[in-house]
Amino acid sequence: MSERHIVILGNGITGITAARTLRKRSNHRITVVSGETEHHFSRTALMYIFMGDMRYEDTKPFPDDFWAKNRIDLKQGWVDSIDSQQKQLLFKNGESLKYDTLILATGSKPNRFGWPGEELIGVQGLYSYQDLEMMERNAKGAKRAVLVGGGLIGVEVAEMLLTRNIQVTFLVREKTFWGSVLPIGESAMINREIRAHGVDLRLETGLKEILSDGEGRVRAVETLSGDEIACEMVFLTAGVSPQIEMVKASGIECDRGILVDRFLKTSVPDIWAGGDCAQHREAPEGRRPIEQVWYTGKIQGERLAANICGDLAEYDPGIWFNSAKFFDIEYQTYGWVMPKLKEGEKSFYWEHPEGNKSVRINFEEKSGAVLGVNVFGIRHRHQVWEQWILEKKTIHEVLTHLGAANFDPEFYRQYESEIITAFNLLYPDQPVELKTQKGLFSKFFAKILK
Repeated sequence: MSERHIVILGNGITGITAARTLRKRSNHRITVVSGETEHHFSRTALMYIFMGDMRYEDTKPFPDDFWAKNRIDLKQGWVDSIDSQQKQLLFKNGESLKYDTLILATGSKPNRFGWPGEELIGVQGLYSYQDLEMMERNAKGAKRAVLVGGGLIGVEVAEMLLTRNIQVTFLVREKTFWGSVLPIGESAMINREIRAHGVDLRLETGLKEILSDGEGRVRAVETLSGDEIACEMVFLTAGVSPQIEMVKASGIECDRGILVDRFLKTSVPDIWAGGDCAQHREAPEGRRPIEQVWYTGKIQGERLAANICGDLAEYDPGIWFNSAKFFDIEYQTYGWVMPKLKEGEKSFYWEHPEGNKSVRINFEEKSGAVLGVNVFGIRHRHQVWEQWILEKKTIHEVLTHLGAANFDPEFYRQYESEIITAFNLLYPDQPVELKTQKGLFSKFFAKILK
């Protein structure tokens, strides 16, 4: 393949993974364009900058001279439109940049639902570096903030604000936090954890209007039930959506996101897309058309680069997994654990008496094959659970070797025996015996990771 100029719009995990993979595989000229920052940084670390645990420089995975050494050009600037006929990007400052192949990795933006007053000073989301800068400005002198929406970003924002002694009220329209994702046991645990950290969590409460102080700033919010809550900051944390306004205006076919096929091609020749902004016309089996998760963005970046270099294959994300942290409780999920069981499914749930650790395993009623797991407060190995789910291991096989999944540091307390005791009480006719012998554990774990 002759040398081409590949331009990547977006320097998040998808765009940078594509750039690095392209360089490993080819001698193409590569340019990464971003208006947000000159250099790639870890977006998940934004909260730690605000909390004083890290500096912006600490969030950059690569030194600044990495890009020149690897012949990856960086251009900072906001793109106004894409001219696919002339194959060029047109910038807001009047500049232009030619490309042979274009990768769109424009990411996400916080959702806004047209609430009255959402344009006031003090109202914002948290996704970009500019959002962090706005948060620093808005936090000066603030005593109270209201968070709208029951997602992961909201918990992060609450933790951030509490480190500045800003009181937090959290409005969640659902009956329980993240009830559209978590079963009731886990959701109730997170409700308790949020409140235990001093957050005023108000369930089944929606936002009606954001009220002005008469000078263009926030002074309060009014809920759907008529309550008025005084505040200086309002965070819209009801999820994110693909950042595609400029792309859509450029004539590239979009729906909620930029529409791509199984190879991540868009409707326009020589334009590809991946990451948060991409919507799959035919999603891989068991997956959603849009998945705004760090690891899927990384996989798509790798696949984009490989496909452009001629190693053509469909995007395959493997089994679903995700991880997060709710204040002091770490969360991992592998496979599918839906809020409500589907027909033919059963669920085993164990919760520690202190209410801050739990394991839920969903499995097929007839075969016993494990479908997915939720783990809270205990660390489990991704590779082990992925293997178990792919090989359709039964609930009994999994529990027998449950210690192989445990990834907590040495000297942490282990809970496998308590979990199995709880299972045996529920299913006394099919008791499980935990295999804890060191030799058996090592042999089994080595086989899993082979």
